[in-house]
Amino acid sequence: MMKNWMSLGTAFAAVLPVAALAEIVLVPRPVKLVEKGGFAPEKVAIREVEDASIPAEGYRLSVAADGVTITASGAAGKFYARQTLKQLTSDKKIPCVEIEDAPAYSWRGVHMDDCRHFFGKETVKQVMDLMAQHKLNRFHWHLTEDQGWRIEIPGYPELVRYGAARSASVRHGVKASKGTKEDADKLNGIQYGPFYYTEKDIREIIAYAAERQITIVPEIELPGHVFAALAAYPEFACVPENLASREPRLVWGIEKDVLCLGNDKAIKFMEDVLDYVCKLFPGDVVHIGGDECPQVRWKTCPKCQARIQAEGLKDEHGLQPWITRHFVKFLEARGKRALGWDEYLLGDVPKSAIGMSWREGRSGAGHEHISGAKAAISGHDVVMTPCSYCYLDYRQGLKNDPFFYIGGNVTLERCYSLNPCANVPPEARKHILGAQGNNWSEYTWNEYDLAWKMWPRTCALAEVLWLGDAKPQFSDFKARMKTHRLRLLGQGVNCAPLE
Repeated sequence: MMKNWMSLGTAFAAVLPVAALAEIVLVPRPVKLVEKGGFAPEKVAIREVEDASIPAEGYRLSVAADGVTITASGAAGKFYARQTLKQLTSDKKIPCVEIEDAPAYSWRGVHMDDCRHFFGKETVKQVMDLMAQHKLNRFHWHLTEDQGWRIEIPGYPELVRYGAARSASVRHGVKASKGTKEDADKLNGIQYGPFYYTEKDIREIIAYAAERQITIVPEIELPGHVFAALAAYPEFACVPENLASREPRLVWGIEKDVLCLGNDKAIKFMEDVLDYVCKLFPGDVVHIGGDECPQVRWKTCPKCQARIQAEGLKDEHGLQPWITRHFVKFLEARGKRALGWDEYLLGDVPKSAIGMSWREGRSGAGHEHISGAKAAISGHDVVMTPCSYCYLDYRQGLKNDPFFYIGGNVTLERCYSLNPCANVPPEARKHILGAQGNNWSEYTWNEYDLAWKMWPRTCALAEVLWLGDAKPQFSDFKARMKTHRLRLLGQGVNCAPLE
C-alpha cells in the first residue's frame, strides 16, 4: 500500500479510465440493483431517511437526476450506502439506480498479524480504509505471539522491553521454523524492534475504526504462542532456564515453552493483561488464541501436575480446557465474549465461547480437530476461516509471482468459492456468524507485500460474505474485478493481478 493513500471521502472517478466508466461496477455487488437510466451530477443533494424495518447494516439507495435518498435503520447502513455511492460515481456523474442491499453475514472480517513482522499504525489505517470500501466490519488484530509482543500493558514494562524486540529475524526468501542450530544460517543478524503500540496509538486506531463501522477484535494468545511474554517474564514458564536469553523466538513455527498453568502468578499476569484489554477496546469480543499449544512442559512440570491433581483433571490434556473455561468466564464478567481458534473448544467449554475454525483436519500441535460444523452443531457460534480458502499468506496461483509465500495455493477463484455454511446442517447454520481472510506475516515483510497478498482476494471474500448464497458466478465477479482492480491501483494499492 502506498503512503499517499487516498482519503476515505475521495470519489473513485479520478482513478478510472473513461472507457471503464460506462458500466456499473460494484464490489461487493448489491443484493438488488435496478438501473433507471440517466445520470445525476456528482454533487447532487443527499437526503437520509431512517426506517427501522431495514435490517442492521442494510440500506436502500435511490439515485435520481434531482437527488439521492439513503434509507437505513442506523449508522452502519447509511455508511455502506455512501460506500456504494462512491463506487457508482465516475466522470463526475452518478447513474440513476434503485438499490436494496443488506449483508448475508454479520461477521465479515480481516485478520492482520502484527507480530512476526510489524506494520504500524498507518498501515493498519490503510487496511481499514479498504475494509470500509468493501463493507468489511471486523478487524482481528493479532497482537501477541512467540516472535513479538506488540501492545504496551500498564504494570508490565518488561513486555515491550524484551518482548517487542529480537536480535535477528529469518532472512527474506528463506524458510526457518525448527529453532535449532541448523536454522542459524537462515537468520539475518539484524535487530528487529522494539516495535509496539502505545495506549495512545491504540485509542487513535479504535477511533479510526469506529468512523468506518469497524469493530476491532484484539487477540492475546494463551496458553501457547506466548514465548515473547515469557522472554519478558521467564518466571511464568514451566522451565524458566529455557528463557535465559530473554528474547522472543527468532524463527517461525510452534514453541514448546508455553504458559505454566500451575503458576497462580502466571494466570494473574494474563488476567491483568486481559482486564486492561477489555477496558481499552470497546468491542464485544476478545480473542484468546488457544491454538497450537504443545503440552510436553505441563507433563513434567511439578506445578502443572499439582494443578491437575487439585482440579481433579485426568492428565495434562485437561489443562487447556480448564484454562479456557476460566478465561471465558473471566471475559463474560467484563461484558465480553471469548473467541479462540478451534483447538480451544476441546473439552467442556461454555457455549458462549465463539470458535474460529481454521483447520480442515488434524494439524498444528496435533490436537483433536473440532470442525466448524461440529462446533455449530454443539451450540457454539463460529467464524469460518478454513486455511485452504481464507489464508492469504498462501500462494495465489499467479504467473511469475515475485512475492514469497508460506506455501499452499489459494487462488482468487478458490476464495470466491468459500461457503461458510458448507457441511453445516440447516438447523445449525444460525451459529455461523461469517468468515474472514487471514493475513499471517511470517513471510510477509512490509505493507507492499501485505497489500499484494490481500488484494484482490479480500475483494472475493467481501462479496461472498455480503451476498452469501446470492453471489453470482465467479465469471461475473472476475469481469467486474478487471475494472475494480484499476480503482485499487489508482488508489496506490499494490493489488496483485487476477491471474
